[in-house]
Amino acid sequence: MIDTNTPYALKKSVSTDYDATIQAIKAALAEQGFGILTEIDVAATLKKKLNVESPRTIILGACNPQLAHRAMIAVPDVSVFLPCNVVVRESPDGRVEIAAMNPEAMGMMINHPELMLVAAEADKRIRTALDGVN
Repeated sequence: MIDTNTPYALKKSVSTDYDATIQAIKAALAEQGFGILTEIDVAATLKKKLNVESPRTIILGACNPQLAHRAMIAVPDVSVFLPCNVVVRESPDGRVEIAAMNPEAMGMMINHPELMLVAAEADKRIRTALDGVN
């Protein structure tokens, strides 16, 4: 079940382990037309830059080219919100959570008619991808 207790993120706890969750969400996003443009290993970066330990966390920069193109034609500055970030993180007790940017929140913030349509489509696809991971 997707948790929307924040207006800007869609979150879901899963039963799979961290590595399996990363592979599963990548596959689920691909089924929805999203490619992964970037992968940021947050824990490794914090260890390298600050010498601190932190739970395993990866930020996936996911992009659906058709939706991104439509959005940028409607509102060129929407590109500051792209790609859509999808995060997989492991809590200290081993639980794994997926969190994704809520596209409709971005659409409401900009409040442009065409962008709202694109955001609704992106929201539907991201929710479908999240629902596909257990």
